[in-house]
Amino acid sequence: MVRREADVIPLHPVSRAIRPDVEATVRLILNGLDDMKAEEIVEIDLRGKSAIADVMIIATGRVARHVAAISDRIAKDLKENGHGNPRIEGVPVCDWVLIDTGDVIVHVFRPEVRAFYNLEKMWSSGRPNELLPS
Repeated sequence: MVRREADVIPLHPVSRAIRPDVEATVRLILNGLDDMKAEEIVEIDLRGKSAIADVMIIATGRVARHVAAISDRIAKDLKENGHGNPRIEGVPVCDWVLIDTGDVIVHVFRPEVRAFYNLEKMWSSGRPNELLPS
């Protein structure tokens, strides 16, 4: 299940279309998260809000071992698909692992840690739209 943030009107005119290479990276990451049974997957569009990335993806692993397995899979998929070595923080503890590809940032949390930091509230404007699996 993926939730996408509702479109907002930016303060400065920006292109709302995600570049094809970024969209491909997002699809690759979302597929890996789905394959690894990550939970509560949320995609947040950061364009016009922050220069740190174009897209932020947040997901939950059931326990630290699941968070580690999800993160390893995403990093492996990114490397195998020509994204070099993404920057990874939070290993070996695996309460919260951050994977930074430059254009896309992925946060993988244990449930309690995700609830504590509540990044969706911090970065979303309005209510994210939830995309249900077909």
